[in-house]
Amino acid sequence: MEPNTLLDALLEEAGMSRLGLATRINQLAATRGKPARYDHSSVIRWLKGQRPRGIVPDLICDALASRIGRPLTLDDIGMGHPAAQQAPSTPLDGFIDRSTALWRSDQQRPDLQQAPVITGLPAVGPVWEWENPPDDTDVSRGGTLRVGLSDVELLRTARGHFEQMYRKAGGITTRSRVLRFLVADTAPLLRGSYTDATGRELHRSVGGLVAIAGICSYDSDAQGLAQRYFYQALRLAKASGDRAFGGYVIALLVNQALYMRDYRQAVAFAEAGLRTAGQHISHALACDLHAMQAKAYSRMGDQAGAHRCMALAETAAGLIRRDEEPAETGYVQPGLLEANLADAFMRLGDMTPAQTYAAEAVATQTHARGRVHRLATLTDCELRAGEVDKAAATAVEMLDTVQGMESRRLTDRLAKVRNSLAAVRCSSTCDVVDRIDETLRIPL
Repeated sequence: MEPNTLLDALLEEAGMSRLGLATRINQLAATRGKPARYDHSSVIRWLKGQRPRGIVPDLICDALASRIGRPLTLDDIGMGHPAAQQAPSTPLDGFIDRSTALWRSDQQRPDLQQAPVITGLPAVGPVWEWENPPDDTDVSRGGTLRVGLSDVELLRTARGHFEQMYRKAGGITTRSRVLRFLVADTAPLLRGSYTDATGRELHRSVGGLVAIAGICSYDSDAQGLAQRYFYQALRLAKASGDRAFGGYVIALLVNQALYMRDYRQAVAFAEAGLRTAGQHISHALACDLHAMQAKAYSRMGDQAGAHRCMALAETAAGLIRRDEEPAETGYVQPGLLEANLADAFMRLGDMTPAQTYAAEAVATQTHARGRVHRLATLTDCELRAGEVDKAAATAVEMLDTVQGMESRRLTDRLAKVRNSLAAVRCSSTCDVVDRIDETLRIPL
């Protein structure tokens, strides 16, 4: 079930408690000759996505509308008919209402961390919608707060700030800060007044912030939430008309699909990003999408597909000009491609190039978070090549680098390195395993 964040937001706006809503529903039902005995637990189930039967959704509309002072529809309270919600293109106004409701609920409801991962056709739908018409012909909006390009620039600066915080401290620490900024500073701008031209820049900058929220949720292992934020960022990319930015968001979905071991979806999404961004795609992004495809093919055992995509990634890497790249592709730093190629070769069992590329990646300067991943890959390569002492030394460097970061993804990598070292059972690995165990005992 999809969490009902719209109902949650309306309860907040109405200043009504869950028990208060249940009591009012019982009263309204009694006036219609249909006695009911709902309580706060019933409302909790509705907030989790359950749709009550019969006339109850209409009664909820009436109860909240009388308190708020405006009429409400079933769609407004998140209880529209499912068939009606699968429109070929999400209207922008409704999308903004749902998005800002999710931000607010995510800030206040810890249970949203357990939102389920979307699978099957619903998981592909947002990508299909981004790829295909209709496009937004006019994103202007009328509101009380007038939005200008200085506001857009503030959002861009904030995105860069939170990205750096994520790299240094991890997603767990950064996530709450991003959400607070989205709710307090970003949502009012989306609901403000702006022209079509300013609106496109606004949606582009908001999309960048929402993507960071998704990255931090992914890093916190809230995969269902991360997915929803990536879908939001993709819809904002469509509203902005910036295909290249949409390609960047697709890359985030590809990375998540790799993590969740849905390798065929990773390949398909990467193809969608490359195809739809077309000539507007940056060379850095093309490099990363091809490299992630290579990783997906290697994990499926498709050697030909992996080698083909590795060659395409290397060609794109040779064309990168950093001064021509958008801010979001700054993560495609020197050495990232080599780390990805090392992973692909390692999965294919070709250890000589895997170890060479992994060593090159580690030798290249990057931020601390990226270095942790590169050191983990090199440790794996050295272990598989039988160079246990080297692997132990590399793992120590990885452990030293990860200190101070709060990230479930980095913790996962640390745990996998620990298990690989423990399986060797020799003196050079025992001390490292003990040190990693001490680190893993620290709660996040």
